[in-house]
Amino acid sequence: MTNEKLDRIKTISEYHELVGLPKPEHPLISVVHFDSQEGSLFGESANLILDFYFVILKRMKGFKYKYGQQSYDFDEGVMGFVSPNQVFAVEIVPDLNVKRSGWMLLIHPDFLWNTTLAEGIKRYEYFDYSVHEALFLSDKEERTLNGVVENIRQEYYSGIDKFSKNIIISHLEALLNYADRFYHRQFITREKANSLILERLEKLLTNYFDTDNLVAKGLPTVHWVAGQLSVSPSYLSSLLRVLTGQNTQQHIHEKLIERAKEQLSTTDLSVGEIAYRLGFEHSQSFNRLFKAKTHLSPSEFRQSFK
Repeated sequence: MTNEKLDRIKTISEYHELVGLPKPEHPLISVVHFDSQEGSLFGESANLILDFYFVILKRMKGFKYKYGQQSYDFDEGVMGFVSPNQVFAVEIVPDLNVKRSGWMLLIHPDFLWNTTLAEGIKRYEYFDYSVHEALFLSDKEERTLNGVVENIRQEYYSGIDKFSKNIIISHLEALLNYADRFYHRQFITREKANSLILERLEKLLTNYFDTDNLVAKGLPTVHWVAGQLSVSPSYLSSLLRVLTGQNTQQHIHEKLIERAKEQLSTTDLSVGEIAYRLGFEHSQSFNRLFKAKTHLSPSEFRQSFK
C-alpha cells in the first residue's frame, strides 16, 4: 500500500542522499542512472513532491508511478515529465528479480535563471501531462535521447567553466524539442486511441449543448471537458491541435457557433434570447465572440438568410 506520508525534496542533493548516491557533481543539475540507486526510495512506496523538474526515461519491472487514480507500469521504455510542486506517488511491487534501467534528469529552476529556458520551458506542455500520458518511445528515439542526456552528464563531469552552462542549456533544449517531436508523432500514430478521444469529445459537447447546461452552468470549461475524458487539459489541447488544428477551447467555441447559427437561421428568437440560451449573461459578449469567429455580427448573419 502507498505510504500516506508526503515527502518533500527541496534540493537535488537531498534526492541523491535519499537514494544512496554521492553528492551531485553540480548542485542544480544531475543525471541519475537507475541501476546506481540503492536508497530507501526504492525500498518502499512513497508520495513525493519535488522542488525541481525531472525528466524520466525508465524500464523497470516491479515499478509503478501513480498520479491520482492512474498508474503506469514502466516495463517498457517510456518517458515522463514532472515540473516542480507536482505531487506523485512511487509504488514498488515486490519482485526479487527486478530489472531496471534508464535515467532521471534533475533540473533545479535556479539553473535556468537568466537563460532562454527560464521562461521558455513553460511552452513544453507535456510537463503538465498526467503520468499515465507518458511518451512511448521507439528504440531509435530512445537511443537519440540517451545520447543527448549523456552529453549533458559529460559536460558537467568534465569541469565547469564559463561555457558549461550555455552548452548544457543547448542540450536541454535539444532534449525537450526531441520530446516535443516524439509526442507529435505519438498523437498521429496512436490513431485508434486518439480517434476514440475525438469521438467522446464530440458526444460530450453534443450532450452538453442539447440539455439545459448552458443556461444553468454556462459554457463548459477546458478543465471540465478534460476531466470528463480522463485526460489532462494540456494533453487534450495538444492532441487536438495536432489532429484538428484547434485546441479544446476552440472546439468548444466551434460547437457554440454552430448552435448559434442554427438558432439564428431557423428561429425568430432575438439575439439576446439566443445569447441567454447559449449561456451568456450579456449579449454583447456573445456578439463579440460570434463576430470574431464568423466576421459577421449575429444580426448580419441572420440577414443573409432573408
